[in-house]
Order: sequence, then C-alpha cells, then structure tokens
Amino acid sequence: MQVPLTNWPQGNIELRRHLASLSPITVMTRPELKNFRRIVVKVGSSLLIDAAAGAVKEAWLEALAADLARLHAEGRDVLVVSSGSIALGRSKLKLPRGPLKLEESQGAAAVGQIALARLWSKVLAAHGIDAGQILVTLQDTEERRRYLNARSTIAKLLEWRAIPVINENDTVATNEIRYGDNDRLAARVATMASADLLVLLSDIDGLYDAPPGANPNAKLIPVVDSVSAEIEGMAGAAESELSRGGMTTKIEAAKIATTAGTHMLIASGKIAHPLQAIADGGRCTWFLTPANPVTARKRWIAGSLEPKGTLIIDAGAVTALRGGASLLPAGVIRVEGHFARGDAVVVRGPDTHEIGRGLVAYDAENADRIKGHSSSDAARILGVDGRAEMIHRDDLVVGAGPA
Repeated sequence: MQVPLTNWPQGNIELRRHLASLSPITVMTRPELKNFRRIVVKVGSSLLIDAAAGAVKEAWLEALAADLARLHAEGRDVLVVSSGSIALGRSKLKLPRGPLKLEESQGAAAVGQIALARLWSKVLAAHGIDAGQILVTLQDTEERRRYLNARSTIAKLLEWRAIPVINENDTVATNEIRYGDNDRLAARVATMASADLLVLLSDIDGLYDAPPGANPNAKLIPVVDSVSAEIEGMAGAAESELSRGGMTTKIEAAKIATTAGTHMLIASGKIAHPLQAIADGGRCTWFLTPANPVTARKRWIAGSLEPKGTLIIDAGAVTALRGGASLLPAGVIRVEGHFARGDAVVVRGPDTHEIGRGLVAYDAENADRIKGHSSSDAARILGVDGRAEMIHRDDLVVGAGPA
C-alpha cells in the first residue's frame, strides 16, 4: 500500500521538500505491529511515576503488562527498557524536588531499582511470565566482550520465554560514562538483541513538524523513511521534569536503531493499553529501515571490524558452516594471532581460503588449548564452563571473503 503525498501533513517546508524527494508522487505507508517477531518497548519515568504524588501509576502499568503479555502469548520475543529507579528511589526516600547531586542520584537509584524490579516482576507474574532484571552501563553496549556477555544473557532469557527488564545501572554510572537517557540505551539494547522493532512510549505521540506545545498548527509525521538533517532539526526539548531525554534523544535513538536494521516508532504512553492502540492503528511516528537486524549485524562483522587473528578449520567444519551451523572447537585445526574474546577473526579452510569472519567466544590462548576437542572436553580442559561454540552462527558471516 502507498500513501499519496497530498495526504501527508503540511507545515515545515523543509519536511515537505524531504518527503517530495522520496518519490515524485508516493511515500511508504506504516508497517503493522503484528509483523514483528522481537520487540523492545521503552518506558519512561514520567509514564510510570506520578510526579505530583510520587507514586507508581499501577493501573497504567497493569494495562501495559496486559499488552506485553498479549504479544508474548502470540509467540513474540518481548524486552522492556524501563526508566524509573531514581524517581522511585527519591519518592521512597522523600528527597526534595529539584536536581540531585551525582551521589544522591546513585543512592536513589540503589533504593529505587529494588522497587522497580519488584513492580515488573509482579505485573508480569500476573500473566504467568517471569521477569529477568538486567542492569547495563555504556561500556556493556560499547565494548565487544561485555556486549557479547549481555547479548548472551538476553538470548538465554528469551529462550526461557522470560521478559528481560533492562535499565541503565545508575548506581555506578557517572556523568562521564553514562547514557543519561533510556532512549539511546533502548536503541543499543534493540541492536544487541537483534530486535526488529523498537517502541518508544513517550509523553508525546510522535514526531511533529514543529514543537506542538508552542505551535497549535504542528502536524504529526506518520512515517520517516530516513533520518535526515531536516528531521533532526525538528527535535524539541524534554516534555517532563522526570525525563532526561527529549525528542532529540529519540531522533538519535532512531539513527542507532535504523542503521542496525531495526524499525522504530514513537507513540504516546499516556493512554491505557498503548501497545494495543498502536496495533489498532493509533497515532504514532514510524522510523523505517531498509535492512534487517541480522543482515545489518553481519555486514558490520564482515566489513567494519579489523580481524585480530585467524582460525584454520577442517573440511567437515567448512561444510557445517556453509550449512548454517556454528563453529565448534572440534572443527578448529590451528589458531593464529593474538585476540581477546569478542574480537573479530578470519575463518579459513584447510586450504587457507577464507570461509568467513566472526566474533570469537574465546581468547587466543584458550582457543588454542581447546582446538580439536569437543565442547564438553573444552570445559574440562579450561576448568570452567564456557561457550559451547568457538563462534556462534549469529556472530559468523560465511562467505565474507574469497571462497
């Protein structure tokens, strides 16, 4: 389905030029929620906490949990990125309103995180769903070794059909090493989890061509096919004192997500059952990507990372990899180079032709110790239970180089 350009909102002249540049007469229509298999939902503090009363909006949270449970029951993987630990902590500690010092924010987060985890555990348990708490810092999403650890934890929780509830670890994050907003964190989580959709529930129901609070004639933009300079210029300030981000951070999140092959949308969370409203065609802004999470991630592995070493594998492993399998220690003949866990390595066949590239699950020393052995023997040799695979198929690109 295509939407005539004449049906789109009018207003910002730069926006109209941007839309007109997409096609002489048409632009893309919005996707549907039912078409996505792995969905990350970001919930802001102002949606979860009543600032005036300093209390949780329990009825709203229960309605959202029902929406999440419905997606979960349909067989989808669901993740939540939830703000609220500092807001809950300052409420419980009865701290005065206004800016908090760093150590006060960290202390409030320490108290509030327990309450936040309890809340999510309670509302999801009402639908027979386990919640798994994950606290991350900037380094966990930027450094490959920690990134792989977090990714593996998320994957295991989803395999167990739990819902990971993720937040920035505000108890240890400092101003220099923090995200500072959960919009960009949610985008990083979405890419880390290979999600195909990120939903940002917000105080506002989407991106407008002008700040809607100041301009009553501002128009909602239903679909953004790419984040251009004109789109970035439409971002305004935060709408709530509890929010650390505003539309600017949401646009930045859109750039992160869509570059990695994840669609994103911004929708109002101020209504009951906000996800059901999206599914029913409610107002929101979709940010589209032409890629998908798997191809985008593998393109990054194949072309953007400098290999730190080489694994020479036997003919049987070559056949297995070309059939879509992971690389097991038993198939490795020789280990070359100096690399750490999470580094990119080249995989070559016994004739030294390149078979592919991937992110290795062991450092060079341990990889050399367990090469040629079964995964069960590898645990005995190393004395610890490590990964069953030398390179998991999700972290492997076959055919990245000459065959």
